[in-house]
Amino acid sequence: MKTFFTSESVCAGHPDKICDAISDAILDAVLTQDSSGKTAIETLVTKDRVIIAGEVNAHAKIDYDQVAKNEIRRLGYVNPKWGFSDQSKIEVCVHEQSPEIARGVEHDGAGDQGMMFGFACKQTKEFMPLPIVLAHALTKGLDESRELKRIPYLRPDGKAQVTLEYENDEPIGVSKVVIAVPHEEKVPQAYVKRDIVQEIIEPLLDEYGFKLNPKNFILNGTGVWHHPGPAVDTGLTGRKIVVDTYGGYARVGGGCFSGKDPTKVDRSGAYAARFIAKNIVANKLAEKAEVRLAYVIGGKKPLMQEIETFGSEKVSLNKINKFAKNLIEPSVSEIIKSLRLNRPIYKSTAAYGHFGRPEFPWEDLV
Repeated sequence: MKTFFTSESVCAGHPDKICDAISDAILDAVLTQDSSGKTAIETLVTKDRVIIAGEVNAHAKIDYDQVAKNEIRRLGYVNPKWGFSDQSKIEVCVHEQSPEIARGVEHDGAGDQGMMFGFACKQTKEFMPLPIVLAHALTKGLDESRELKRIPYLRPDGKAQVTLEYENDEPIGVSKVVIAVPHEEKVPQAYVKRDIVQEIIEPLLDEYGFKLNPKNFILNGTGVWHHPGPAVDTGLTGRKIVVDTYGGYARVGGGCFSGKDPTKVDRSGAYAARFIAKNIVANKLAEKAEVRLAYVIGGKKPLMQEIETFGSEKVSLNKINKFAKNLIEPSVSEIIKSLRLNRPIYKSTAAYGHFGRPEFPWEDLV
């Protein structure tokens, strides 16, 4: 039986991702000075304005304006004519963490209630669903082509969407690719399409043994896109949670990741769940696995820990549960300790997804 599945990714300069980058850059700045610092930072960007709000408890002195300017500049927004740049106004509304929350966190409890999911499957070497892997590769390719001047007329911002055809749960082809990316006014759309196909799409699909009919590639659906960024599309921290996880192929939890220190189980619990799921599949205990966790604020251990293998298990479920139990203790303190999460490693998670990337400790195999 043939089915289709679509996943989307966004470029690092997408307005929501600008916000994630600023929020996580602030977290990294805090952890650089105080490894036990607590943050919950939200960023909003719009035309010529950045608003940074939230809570920080740390022995750290942070220049929020400078952190934000550095990220905006790094992401390519240096032209004030676009209506958003490193010269845009920055407003900071940051205060200390609520003492009612701090009371639980100080005793190794969770910084909030919530549920988290981790997933892994055999579709790719990263043990991730193929649609989101391809979508991330396309957006990363757009960014690198601009930054390295392989396609020098591209501007920051952009999206990619990939539709995979499946037969009996196995990917057999790419049926559609959709890309939206801004570019200089002087370059015709036909040239942009040609360059993106030759420079990004064809090399990527060749790597996976796929071909794409040119009729099935759509670039800039309205026919034109020149003006990038927050001046035309307001951004918020945490609004791309599906992009950040499994591209919709698996369930996601109730909270986003960016701007949150690892006592917030929205983040650390999701990382632990992925760590368990990936190791179950990598150790050939099942062909795909979903790990489910749930916590209460102030609680040290999860209220729920369940594993679903969708009938793909190769050993008994008792053996899989025993393996997971021995792999990592999903208490808040043990997750942070085992995965070494009290380090400034978070800014690079802001683009191209949090999972399937070997540089992060929750992707380690045992």
